[in-house]
Amino acid sequence: MVFELLINPKKAEGKPWELFFLGFAYSILGLIIGYIIFRSYVSLVMVVLAVIASVPFMHSLISREEQRDVVIEDEKKVLKAHMKSIEMFAFLFLGFLVGYVVSYVLLPSEVAVKTFSTQINTIMAVKGAATGNFFSSMNMLSAIFFNNIKILLFCILFSFFYGAGAIFILTWNASVMAAAIGSFISNGLKHAHALQVTASGFMRYLLHGLPEIIAYFIGALAGGIIGIAIIRHEFRGEKFNRIMKDSLDLVLVAIALLLVAGLIEVFLTPLLFG
Repeated sequence: MVFELLINPKKAEGKPWELFFLGFAYSILGLIIGYIIFRSYVSLVMVVLAVIASVPFMHSLISREEQRDVVIEDEKKVLKAHMKSIEMFAFLFLGFLVGYVVSYVLLPSEVAVKTFSTQINTIMAVKGAATGNFFSSMNMLSAIFFNNIKILLFCILFSFFYGAGAIFILTWNASVMAAAIGSFISNGLKHAHALQVTASGFMRYLLHGLPEIIAYFIGALAGGIIGIAIIRHEFRGEKFNRIMKDSLDLVLVAIALLLVAGLIEVFLTPLLFG
């Protein structure tokens, strides 16, 4: 694949921001191809095409992180090395997100609604569940947190069983968040300045959404590292035990991030944006 030849994990580590443009290109190309060839199913096909394009890079990155666990013995140094990969994941996700948001805003409203139909239905279902019941702030926090824990578990399992498979969940979340942001911006452009509405739209959802996505990335990394370690090492070897300990640390960090994201969503976001 052309993009895979141009950008690999070793090269991207020095310039992680390049992955933003990679994600942006994958999302736009996937949407265009999906709309032209699979128009009736474009909302899902565009995500699948972006995932297919990302899998080689993701697999290479996870394999590289597993090797670091074997070579580096100091736990703090290992976690610091993993954070570089998380940074690359974050830029890739932001590329997906911005690509989908730009597409939603620039497309004619009828085409945008059709292109993101499944994502919009998902958003409406979540809103319906939230408004159909009365939650205290703590009950809402509990519901959001445990729902996010469930998604984290899926990311770990997908990555464990399918290698880079968790990228599907992450790309799907990018498209759903983009539909929410794009809808907010499109509606707001009728009443306010474009820059103000755009900044407000991204901040409204990224304030809690970005910590959530980073947590999912960390979980995916942990699951992928364990999966590759099982293939390459004996179950009771010292190296495997070290990898398991490192993966557990990553999962604990992910859980802590989800708690922070939940607190932001329940208490801070309503305070800032109503």
